[in-house]
Amino acid sequence: MIGRLRGIVAEVGEEEALIDVMGVGYVVRCGARTLSRLPPVGEETVVHVESVFGEQTGVTLYGFLGRDERRAFVILRTIQGVGPKAALSVLDVLPPPELAAAVAREDKAAVARANGVGPKLAQRIVVELKDKPISDGPVAAFHAQISSPQPIKVSAAGEAVAALMGLGIAEPQARRVVESAALRLGEEAEPPALIKAALQELGR
Repeated sequence: MIGRLRGIVAEVGEEEALIDVMGVGYVVRCGARTLSRLPPVGEETVVHVESVFGEQTGVTLYGFLGRDERRAFVILRTIQGVGPKAALSVLDVLPPPELAAAVAREDKAAVARANGVGPKLAQRIVVELKDKPISDGPVAAFHAQISSPQPIKVSAAGEAVAALMGLGIAEPQARRVVESAALRLGEEAEPPALIKAALQELGR
């Protein structure tokens, strides 16, 4: 079973990437968020891989840029009704720390933003992921934020990122400038202020 690939990004498509490892090309299916964060074609990358066997498709490799993303993918697939495609969709809109936060606050609406995930499946995901180690990141910090009197802090940044993406800004860049804006404005910043500061950051 393949668990990790280190090689050159040979091609990047809409749903998969071709990773050249010493002359052997591995087709790795990835979510849109992972594909957008890959290095340019011709540069080296390390992809964490989960091998999934299907009776009709054989072995399919699913790739992630972090171990916590791969683990979240594996955990999501243990839930009835969540196949590989749905699991990737969830991780596209909610990276592991944010997924952990959404589960902690029982925010099924956040999970239902994923393509192919309806309200019932989102509710099942939130319920079944309780107390599971979704993320290697600072999950405790996210839980502390969610249990505080002002849980809007997480969603404010999310709204700002979504607004920037709506303007055509790529998600990784949108997250970077929103995080920078949040550091400058403080935890109480509302989405309009974050969006304005993030746009100023982009203009520098």
